[in-house]
Amino acid sequence: MATGTPATALLARHGVTFALHPYRHDPRAAGYGEEAAAALGVEPSRIFKTLIATVDARPACGIVPVAARLDLKAFAAALGGKRADLADAAEAARTTGYVVGGISPLGQKGRRPIVLDDSATAFATIYVSAGRRGLQVELAPEVLLRLAPATLAPIATR
Repeated sequence: MATGTPATALLARHGVTFALHPYRHDPRAAGYGEEAAAALGVEPSRIFKTLIATVDARPACGIVPVAARLDLKAFAAALGGKRADLADAAEAARTTGYVVGGISPLGQKGRRPIVLDDSATAFATIYVSAGRRGLQVELAPEVLLRLAPATLAPIATR
């Protein structure tokens, strides 16, 4: 299973510590992150969703807790931009190479700036999509920051 997605292959290639957490995905679930939190019995503040947006018309990636929203103004500012807009589902899938609900911040197709919400540092480990619906990877925020690669900034609003 460690090489099952581009994200898990990247983690295995770098020899970092991580744990995979599969769960049964229900296609009728209202929210992917909330579904993962409930299925895995993990507080929603430890599970992070990966969102694709444009900042001044350039693609970028924001990673925020599933219990929060991406603060578009703070996200744009973190990247030195003026305006951010969320990408639609088709654009997000095309940009990353992953299906919506399974977009991982790791192993994405192409390069773009990635920002992780600074709330991640409150935890020894966090959960992000491992690259498919029904599969989360648990890892240290430092590992995500290094391998994504990502920067840290306050980009979530509760």
